[in-house]
Amino acid sequence: MSREALTPLSDARLGAPHRGHAVARTPVEGFEGLSLSVVIPAFNEEGAVRQTIEDVRKEMDATGVPYEIIVIDDGSSDRTMEIARSTGVVVDSNQVNTGYGASLKRGIRHAQYEYVAIIDADGTYPARYLPAMLKMCRDQDMVVGDRGAAMKNVPWIRKPAKWVLNSFASFLAERRLNDLNSGLRVFRKAELVPFVPLLPQKFSFTTTITLCMSCNGKRMIYTPIEYGKRVGKSKIRPVDFLNFVILVLRMTVLFNPLRVFIPLGLALMTVGVLKFVYDLFLDNLSETTIFAFLSALIIWSLGLIADMISRLHLRP
Repeated sequence: MSREALTPLSDARLGAPHRGHAVARTPVEGFEGLSLSVVIPAFNEEGAVRQTIEDVRKEMDATGVPYEIIVIDDGSSDRTMEIARSTGVVVDSNQVNTGYGASLKRGIRHAQYEYVAIIDADGTYPARYLPAMLKMCRDQDMVVGDRGAAMKNVPWIRKPAKWVLNSFASFLAERRLNDLNSGLRVFRKAELVPFVPLLPQKFSFTTTITLCMSCNGKRMIYTPIEYGKRVGKSKIRPVDFLNFVILVLRMTVLFNPLRVFIPLGLALMTVGVLKFVYDLFLDNLSETTIFAFLSALIIWSLGLIADMISRLHLRP
């Protein structure tokens, strides 16, 4: 179905009077030929969603580029969706709480412009960075807001998991990833769409798209941003630690499995060789030596199979 056929139906169904983009006019210098769809996922953000939309409008109006604002409500139990609709932007809903990633994927499907930006509705990411990031994205596939020192206000209980995840992801990507799961980024929609089926429904969406881009030779840069104090309560739950463990395993198998399986197999093979030399002096070949050799071969075989699956999933 064509975009022209879909848009009026969606807007009428959602009660949005227009698509929330600026009136067409000549873009200011440096923004010629650019256009932007801004996706805002929201779950119980009635205290901040209106201000977020107004901030985005203020910054994008100043550029003169065609843009739209798309708010995806993730089954909020408060007035988030009602407030968003009253601003006149595009609003859609997951109807039930499906997840941060699910909201972003729905918003990306709505997006009609060449570039797509994502920004949280809780007021933590200043919208003033969007114009500069859009301009930088002209020569990139994705521009990510790097929170850097601003992440010092992260609760101490979450810091070890974040450090492990960032370090491991940088190891898999074979490059330093400053901010793995920043919620402020601008990317080319055409470069993102092939990876959408791989992206998770929950908070690990941003982590996964960072790895998709960096592990597949896409052009990606970081730009420093400030990170504000959120309005309302965090949606991170203790059970997300289990999701963290699953994410690490998924990252290993999907993105660069040989970076993990080959060193692990070499370590087991080294243990087997050392134990074999020791057994020669005792003139007694032990089961440990055989087990180490077989384990190394199994690990390498699994790594090759995982690498094949990874290449099939991530091929253009």
